[in-house]
Amino acid sequence: MAGFRSPSSGLRAPRPEAFGADPSGERMARIRRSPHFANGVFQNPGGAARTRPSGSTGLVKSYLDREARARRAPAGTIPVHPTTVADLARPPATGLRLTWAGHSSVLAEIDGQRVLFDPVWGERCSPFSFAGPKRLHPVPLPLAALGPVDVVVISHDHYDHLDLPTIKALAGTDTLFAVPLGVGAHLEHWGVPADRLRELDWHEETKVGGLTLTATPARHFCGRALRNTQHTLWASWVVAGPEHRIYHSGDTGYFDGFQDIGAAHGPFDATMIQVGAYAEFWPDIHMTPEEGVRTHLDLQGGDPGGVLLPIHWGTFNLAPHPWAEPGEWMKDAAQEAGQAVAFPRPGEPFEPARALPTEPWWRPVSQPIAHPWRRPRQVEVADEPRSGDLDLAG
Repeated sequence: MAGFRSPSSGLRAPRPEAFGADPSGERMARIRRSPHFANGVFQNPGGAARTRPSGSTGLVKSYLDREARARRAPAGTIPVHPTTVADLARPPATGLRLTWAGHSSVLAEIDGQRVLFDPVWGERCSPFSFAGPKRLHPVPLPLAALGPVDVVVISHDHYDHLDLPTIKALAGTDTLFAVPLGVGAHLEHWGVPADRLRELDWHEETKVGGLTLTATPARHFCGRALRNTQHTLWASWVVAGPEHRIYHSGDTGYFDGFQDIGAAHGPFDATMIQVGAYAEFWPDIHMTPEEGVRTHLDLQGGDPGGVLLPIHWGTFNLAPHPWAEPGEWMKDAAQEAGQAVAFPRPGEPFEPARALPTEPWWRPVSQPIAHPWRRPRQVEVADEPRSGDLDLAG
């Protein structure tokens, strides 16, 4: 087994399996040929993003505050929809159905194909079974109960998106895997055959059945081991079928490239947009709900349309904001923009073309939270643009 060097002792110890494997050989050669790879690392659109917390004193203080700490977890049991095999065995009447399993895991049934995004069925998003962020609610149903999946799509290799036990379970099926460039090294290390991998750079596409899957840019970073080589790409994804189009953001900060993605591949019947785990300490790599709504509108050509499904919230405690804040803030931001948003309970299937789940299910089990994103309404001067900047320090 390969080893890694302990930074404290300098001794070489067995490398944890969950760390995966670094790209090498032809895979590494392909990475070096990528137009998005320079100076030994993948580059973000719009320039370098801050990937480590700034203002560490304020960050530590926010985590140690007792009242704030209580608000970062639900005050009761999160309601999980009792999804059954029968629920998912019936084809969607409209040709498109989404089932949010929590965090960024979504089963999309689109035009007769089944696509599973960022499946995380493990108990912790961590390389260790005894430490790291633990699930705040159980998985809605066993992984095997999802039924056959045509393709698993991975956005990047962070633990809350690429989960070792889940991938190893899926490796024993005949599903394909669509992953960003370099991420295939982890999957092969865990037993996924190379002929079931579709490894894409940004703007490359692959066909699965009647679907076209395209890896599109995102503003984030990568890494699983103690020594982060930045040799695996991160991506958002477009899935287009004969009748429907959907978009999954993965993890990303806001950038103007969403307009280009929408122009090239949209508009979309549904978007799955990351709106949780944001903080003023890392503004470049995750989005607030307000930015998530702006992203959806960019993807739709500037006008409300389609359905936005907020993801990357509610399942793990990964940031200092209150647990329920992404839901509340998203309701406000979407209402102001006139945008349709779905708020399913974890495991609740819905069809974007039909009645949407909109009940704020988190309210009965959340601590009271302040609303720092709400600003006093002011009289607007005609033709004066409104600022989208928000003060999150409150």
